[in-house]
Amino acid sequence: MSTNPQRSRMAYLLAASHSGSTLTAMLLNAHPQLCTVGELKIIELGNVEAYRCSCQRLILECPFWADVASSMKSRGFDFSIGRAGTDIRTGASAYVRKLLNPLHRGPLLEAARDLALSLSPTWRRQLPRIQAVNAALVSSVLERRGKDVIVDSSKIGIRLKFLLRNPQLDMRIVRLVRDGRAVSLTYMDPERFADAKDPKLRGGGSGASRDAERLKIVEAAREWRRSNEEADALLARLPRSQWIMVRYEDLCRQPDAELRRVFAFLGVDADAPRPPFRAVENHVVGNGMRLDTSSEIQLDERWRKCWVLKNWQRSIKWPAM
Repeated sequence: MSTNPQRSRMAYLLAASHSGSTLTAMLLNAHPQLCTVGELKIIELGNVEAYRCSCQRLILECPFWADVASSMKSRGFDFSIGRAGTDIRTGASAYVRKLLNPLHRGPLLEAARDLALSLSPTWRRQLPRIQAVNAALVSSVLERRGKDVIVDSSKIGIRLKFLLRNPQLDMRIVRLVRDGRAVSLTYMDPERFADAKDPKLRGGGSGASRDAERLKIVEAAREWRRSNEEADALLARLPRSQWIMVRYEDLCRQPDAELRRVFAFLGVDADAPRPPFRAVENHVVGNGMRLDTSSEIQLDERWRKCWVLKNWQRSIKWPAM
């Protein structure tokens, strides 16, 4: 990665939801030169007053996030975790939201999207501010943690598209892919397969139900497939030196080898000693596993016991990755 002092260094995890991005980010966070706060887009916190930081404190009472807000204020931004302003839809009109809703497409469709967005005065005003808020937040977290590179586990391609255009960020992408059957199971029942082990800490730390998020198997498979197609379309336009592919299953089975490969790609010391990933400072927003306590890395293959997935896998077209 570039060491240009004028640009903050970011590693972006590009993946379908429930592909292991929170675990990956926390593993990278254990490196002495890397840090993460999880999903920098910071949306979908639900009831922010009941939402818990990965340090187990209520996030509105977390000293780390209070320090970040103070740092943001010194940079000219009135920041709070409940209204971060880092999502590209912040302040968007209905017209802009409709244009931003589709996933990233090929170059012609993206050019058409950009043209249509440029017609909106609201978008022309908001985008520079959103880019500035993201850059300021990255700088604030890096300053607070004393690290060189931040890891953003926001995953979605359309966010990455605009971050790549942010002149204050030096971007590298980690393309994370997990078996579509495992991902589909988490979409089908996120409370059991994509949240904290302790039921009282699920739903952002409040114990709230996630039944409304459940998808049917066909919807789950389509979501996984479409997210990977989005990633393919986006990465096809980038130099191969700017991104690396990581398979979640490989990361779980041989974490040291895979992490060393990622460290080398990010330009940090691959041989630096690393403590267990939960033994270092963590203030992560994202998947509920951030609230678990074990540093054990264990591949979850419960999908193999799911009759529906085992019998649907032949009729659902799982693309080769």
